[in-house]
Amino acid sequence: MGGARYRVGLDVGSTTTSAVILEPTANWEPNHGSARVLGMGSARTEGVRRDAIANIEATTASIRDSVREAELTAGLEVDAVVVGFPAAHIQTQRSTGVVAVRSEEVKKEDISRVHEVARAVVIPQGRELLHAIPQDYVVDGNGGIQLPVGMAATRLETDLFIVTAATSASRNLRKAVDRAGCRVEDLVLQPLGSNIALLGQAEREAGVALVEVRDAGTDVSVFRDGKIRQLTSIPWGEMAVANDIVKGLGVSMEEAGQLKERYGAARTADVDPDEEIEISGPVSGSRRRISRELLAHIIEQRMDEVLGLVYERIEDEQLHEQLGAGVVLSGSGTALPGISTLAQHVFGAPVRLGTPGIGLTGMVKPVQDPRFATAVGLALYGAMRGNGRSGGTVGRACGRLTAWFKDFF
Repeated sequence: MGGARYRVGLDVGSTTTSAVILEPTANWEPNHGSARVLGMGSARTEGVRRDAIANIEATTASIRDSVREAELTAGLEVDAVVVGFPAAHIQTQRSTGVVAVRSEEVKKEDISRVHEVARAVVIPQGRELLHAIPQDYVVDGNGGIQLPVGMAATRLETDLFIVTAATSASRNLRKAVDRAGCRVEDLVLQPLGSNIALLGQAEREAGVALVEVRDAGTDVSVFRDGKIRQLTSIPWGEMAVANDIVKGLGVSMEEAGQLKERYGAARTADVDPDEEIEISGPVSGSRRRISRELLAHIIEQRMDEVLGLVYERIEDEQLHEQLGAGVVLSGSGTALPGISTLAQHVFGAPVRLGTPGIGLTGMVKPVQDPRFATAVGLALYGAMRGNGRSGGTVGRACGRLTAWFKDFF
């Protein structure tokens, strides 16, 4: 892959597979514009149904096509990729660990031991550990501590956010990537990859919800005090909107997608009630005209329901009042006029659209597309993991950004 400098993010979605190649430069530091986008590629996904691989050969072909396009754009050959894992196939739980501090102050060895204790949980049959993310530490009964190293203590506790993946889904995804001629460098939950590309550390500290309306579902990740507090997914996304258009207007799925992209809007109030659009008729080759307002009404009803379910999930964990930085929307399903206003009404909080590109140079404009957000974040994750293992200025800079998201395997 041209050496360890290059990192490749691969996002296998239900309708689109995306790949992004970037290069962290020698003085790379997140959010300072020195990670360069070298290439990107996308291909129509065949073989994936509702984020589950239904045809491994077709999925392999989609991966191969997207990676090949990225290779041609970048002018290099890809070997290893950081692959996104869909949130629809995960389960989360919290686990605590307690150890006695062996010396007069907390050392890195104590941190490792308490993580090991907290990770000693029973993983159900058919599942595997994907991430174990530190939340907070308690030193001699004092909680809310993020960096306990060097503190005087006799007892150290920690709270881990455990993410497990369905083993069958993980194996099939790895197998498809392997058959496409690539090695899986890391398997990373899609929302955790996306947040690297879309959120700033200040937002994670203040409290923010990242809502990604993807093809087959909507992923929700909530951060507070720089830590992940909630990961969840609901099984309705962009495809649910397209299905409603098919049923409501009597058109094909392909035409529904085209109508949504060309004339769709998230709010009926934003559409001229007198504007009409042309769609296919009931008889082959015939055409008919409908109000564009009707199309917007269908979309608004479904998007209001989806966002309302997201709000309920956040409220269930009592996290809504902790969203000091509001809500960030992303995913292919958010490319609709008026979506931010609709979301503000649902959440009662500030809303912005997330766009990948912060801290990047090179071919930035092509990846400023919701389809590439997760792939960009996965490539950045690979860069942080790689540089975080090295010493010097680069390692320290990466360490500051990834303190909230360090896995223990």
